Amino acid sequence: MGRVKAAARNIAFGYVGNIITQILGFILRTIFIEHLGDTLNGVNDLYTGILSVLSMAELGVGTALNFSLYGPVARKDYEKIKSYMLLYKKAYRIIGLVIGGIGLAISPFLPYLVKQPQGIGVRDLTLYYFIFLFNTVSSYFVAYKYSLVNAEQNNYIQTNIITITKMITVSLQIIVIIFTGNFYLYLLTAAFVELMQKIFVSRYLNKRYPYLMDKDVKSLSKEETGEIINKTKALVFHKVGDVARLQTDSMIISAFINVTLVGYVGNYNMILTSVANFVNIIFNSVLSGFGNLIATESREKQYRIFKVYRFFACWIYGFSAVGFFLLLTPFIMIWQGPEKVLAVSVVACILVDYYFKGDRIVLSNFKTAAGVFEQDKYLALIQGAVNLVISIVLVQRIGLVGIYVGTIVSGLIANFTKPIIIYRVCFDKGVKPYFVDSAKYLGVLAVILGILAVIKEAVMGTVTIWSFLVMFLVICVMFNGLFLAVFGRTEEFGYVLGMLKEKCKRQ
Repeated sequence: MGRVKAAARNIAFGYVGNIITQILGFILRTIFIEHLGDTLNGVNDLYTGILSVLSMAELGVGTALNFSLYGPVARKDYEKIKSYMLLYKKAYRIIGLVIGGIGLAISPFLPYLVKQPQGIGVRDLTLYYFIFLFNTVSSYFVAYKYSLVNAEQNNYIQTNIITITKMITVSLQIIVIIFTGNFYLYLLTAAFVELMQKIFVSRYLNKRYPYLMDKDVKSLSKEETGEIINKTKALVFHKVGDVARLQTDSMIISAFINVTLVGYVGNYNMILTSVANFVNIIFNSVLSGFGNLIATESREKQYRIFKVYRFFACWIYGFSAVGFFLLLTPFIMIWQGPEKVLAVSVVACILVDYYFKGDRIVLSNFKTAAGVFEQDKYLALIQGAVNLVISIVLVQRIGLVGIYVGTIVSGLIANFTKPIIIYRVCFDKGVKPYFVDSAKYLGVLAVILGILAVIKEAVMGTVTIWSFLVMFLVICVMFNGLFLAVFGRTEEFGYVLGMLKEKCKRQ
């Protein structure tokens, strides 16, 4: 199966799975807040964030090994695949134990991380945390097997398994909340279903790839192992820095403001993430195709595809960022009420970071597929340090918006440096065209946002479901119409249009 077909299949399954999981997640969160309250909602979001930080113990091993698998998978070199997978298995078992050890060491400090947990004692906070920790640690004893599936561009298999698991988990959790209102049972239900899923995945993938069960596996050469170690060392810095920049907001909010506000921010983030996941399905689904592209095609073709990929990202992320700026707060008002709305300045900062994060996804995915890890290995550490310093200083001076100022500033460092590295290392070109395109995209987005903001004042004088739907349709039509009026004759759009026409002819 070709790269385009594989990506299309992964995207299709990804969309279906994402629609189902996001709808279920929204229903579950609504019922959760109604029955268990905002404080437990904040605790739930906080612990999810803490465990995301703990997962930094992976330290890039998975990314480095996935890159190493692209070549053997393309050549169908099963002996080499077995060797890499054995290394992966050992590495991830060590990772799981490291996460468990660090997680246990953090537990005594939970009372300092959770500020104003109204009605929740230290004992309960600790036991809740241990259930979260178990779910995270146990996943590492199965997760390594997905690397082979994804290297074959069969991401849809992982997507389908996750979707089915989510459907079962959420359905059971809704029943538990409604009939018991017990947070312990809520957490244990998820732990049990996910444990069953891990057992199933292990057996299923053993049947799919029986050669992975062979006992006769050759060790990798010193050169091959050394390549992985060098890439992993570089990714250690990326991972640690990314965690310090992206996964610490909820902890800072909880420690310096209060844990309930973590839940309010989580409401916004859930909506943002739901839409971002749709967009990311496209980019993540073609990542393995990028690995194959880089292994088999010329630099010039890689550069053309990169520009198309980047154009599409700016279009989709720009569209969603503008829509969120105009409609996210009205949606929260309809869903949860005006008392849970965040300040306009906070929402603006969140969405500025959202847009530039989308731009960085393009850069990061291409770098990952090309195996370019070492050139900027210290960059993420610098970003993480900048974010923590600015966020902790400003949260005490200007509150919640200060945390997101730190996130934006630290993120922009990568938006300026990563293109320089990619253009020099991957394309052997100057980076000026990249920044010229960036200015064009931003200028057009600013003009469109200004026009739509004026229209919103007329359409949404009063926030209702109907005015919300009308404004949503206006944004969809006007944004895309104006964007295409400006960029519809570019080479990048022509490429996308050509792919769509070719696909329609095949139907």
